[in-house]
Amino acid sequence: MIDQKTTNDETAQDPSAQDPNNQDPNAETGAQDPAGLDKAATDGAMDDILNDVLAAAGAETKGDADVQGPLTAMTAERDQLKDQLLRALADTENMRRRSEREAANVRKYGHTPFARDLVGAIDNLARVVESAPENLDQADETVKSLITGIQLSWTELQSVIEKHGIKRVEPLGEKFDYNLHQAMFEVPTNDQPSGMVLEVVQHGYVLHDRLLRPAMVGVSKTGDAASATGNDQPKTDE
Repeated sequence: MIDQKTTNDETAQDPSAQDPNNQDPNAETGAQDPAGLDKAATDGAMDDILNDVLAAAGAETKGDADVQGPLTAMTAERDQLKDQLLRALADTENMRRRSEREAANVRKYGHTPFARDLVGAIDNLARVVESAPENLDQADETVKSLITGIQLSWTELQSVIEKHGIKRVEPLGEKFDYNLHQAMFEVPTNDQPSGMVLEVVQHGYVLHDRLLRPAMVGVSKTGDAASATGNDQPKTDE
């Protein structure tokens, strides 16, 4: 009897023991997720992280735009300086080649005035050599020595002028060349074709590939050419 009464008293004092569905209404409100975090707090933290990421991306894009402007300017300036450098190098190379050509021309043709004045004296010496007798055995020893010395001087002079690029033009028997010859007169003939050099009045000279003095020559002219020339003359009315 005592135990039953005691049990009834405890039941009367603890209402939750009589009704198993009677639970604390605050128990459900205080429930948490398995990780022990509040869901609202978690969502707020994720939003903050996302905003930070977007803000950082926007700042990086702005920074790239700020860097792109100076980089483009520096690239353009580099290209301009490179173009100027290439032009300067090209001008320097052209100047160097021009200077080399001018120096070569000076070395090659610098003595042109002297050579042009020298050929007159060479002609006088050539006339002396040509007028000398072929047989010197019968000549006086003095005359023989004089003529021999002149001939040796002539030979040496020819070697010296050829060494410096001066060459004598001897056109006898060649075709007339207006670049090297100057026709002084025509020689009528039927033995040679027209335009052949039959006589040389004065020899010419060249310095390398430049003419110092043209050779003065007489040119052949056939009878057919002369008659054709006469027929080509216009007739006058009588």
